[in-house]
Amino acid sequence: MTDANSQETTFEQITDQSALPALLLGTYTPKMDAKGRMALPAKFRSRLGAGLVMARGQERCVYLLPADEFRRIAAQIQRTSLGNRAAREYLRVFLSGAVDQDPDKQGRVLVPPMLREYAHLGQDIVVIGVGTRAEIWDKDAWQSYLASKEQGYSDIADDVLPVVDF
Repeated sequence: MTDANSQETTFEQITDQSALPALLLGTYTPKMDAKGRMALPAKFRSRLGAGLVMARGQERCVYLLPADEFRRIAAQIQRTSLGNRAAREYLRVFLSGAVDQDPDKQGRVLVPPMLREYAHLGQDIVVIGVGTRAEIWDKDAWQSYLASKEQGYSDIADDVLPVVDF
């Protein structure tokens, strides 16, 4: 049996926003220089500036993950049974394409050639915030992807979102 104080503490912990990491939100259009460097959006630097991991993402983008979020995801995948072929294959592709990065003093990171080729990244890129991670997209690929998903965005909202009062 729990008393009112322990329930209050649990409620406070659940609703305490300071305990949650800052979300990465928004769409930004930095340029990638000839050396493959890009400036992290200023709003992302507090979450990614202490170190991040770049990895292959789905739909030919590059994931930018805070180091702690990357470790959480990798550990979760590794807990899957070694007998699960799909998990083994995913882990191989995901981890073999992952690279640690520390932004320089100007907040720039180097996107390695392997990841630039994977995501077909040129000078014109888009960086989007997706909550606990960010994604780097080729500008044209992002515009095409977004245009193809906008109608479905409305159609699937009821299936994907829990009941939320807006």
